[in-house]
This record gives sequence, C-alpha cells and structure tokens, in this order.
Amino acid sequence: MILKNLNKSFLINLVLIFLIFILDRISKIYVIYLDKEFFGSEILSSKFLNIRLIWNEGIAFGLLSFNQNSLYNLVSFLIFLIITVIFFMILKSERLKKYSLLMILGGALGNFFDRVFYKSVPDFIDLHIGNFHWFIFNIADIFITLGVIFMIFLEFTDMNYKKKNS
Repeated sequence: MILKNLNKSFLINLVLIFLIFILDRISKIYVIYLDKEFFGSEILSSKFLNIRLIWNEGIAFGLLSFNQNSLYNLVSFLIFLIITVIFFMILKSERLKKYSLLMILGGALGNFFDRVFYKSVPDFIDLHIGNFHWFIFNIADIFITLGVIFMIFLEFTDMNYKKKNS
C-alpha cells in the first residue's frame, strides 16, 4: 500500500525538500565551524555582505526573541503545527504552487531542526548598504522567503486570470 503511493512526483518532491534541508544544514555547520575557528569574529566582511554567526532564539528575522522556556516551547509547537498545515497543503496543491510550498517546507524544516537541537537558529548572512543592515538570515530563510514570494505572485496572477475569464 505504501509503495503504491510512492510515485515519481512524490519522490521528486521529497528530494527537493531533502536538498533544501541538506544545503541549509551544511551551510550552518560550516559557518558554526568557521565561527569557532575565528573565535566569534566576523568570518567575512565586504562592502555589501558580512558573514557572522548569531543565534536567533525568536521567529523569523529574530522577532519575538525571549528567554522563557515555556514561551519558546509554545512558539516551537506553533511552528510545528504550521509545518504540518503546509505539508497537507502540499498534498492538495499542484504545479508551481506545490513547488512554492515545498521550498517553504524545506526551509521551515531546516530552521525547526535547529530550534529542537540547538534551542535557537544560527543566522549568518548580513546584507547591508553602508550602515543600513537588513535582518541577518540563513539559507533556510532564503527558501522560505522565495516560496512565499512565489505564492504571492501565483495568487495575484491567478486572481487576474479569474477576473479576465469571468
């Protein structure tokens, strides 16, 4: 019964999620290693990009950071519920919408893994122009953001298509 449901599309979806997760894990492990080698100083510093490790205990881009375990566990549980909802949305989605959700899921699993095993998420990509710094983020955040942008784009194009055809 289980093997019957493992079709080509399912395996491609699983590989995509796995590749995003592995790319995120490798990048985080490497940056954590470099941070230990350089004793916590900036790993790379350039005109527009810095690589430096920070540990994010909050949610997206460091929002809702707190030290209380009960609140941290509650937020982690809510993130787990959102991941579960995204999984079921993937099962009902098709084409580009499905791939957008797969990118979100792959990134979310990468960050959730860190929340469970490290109690925080390692962020290290710091984009800036002069003294204006964007939020520090990681590879998983890139995939989550791209997936959300694609979802928004698909919703707008679908809405315009429905308006033209009605």
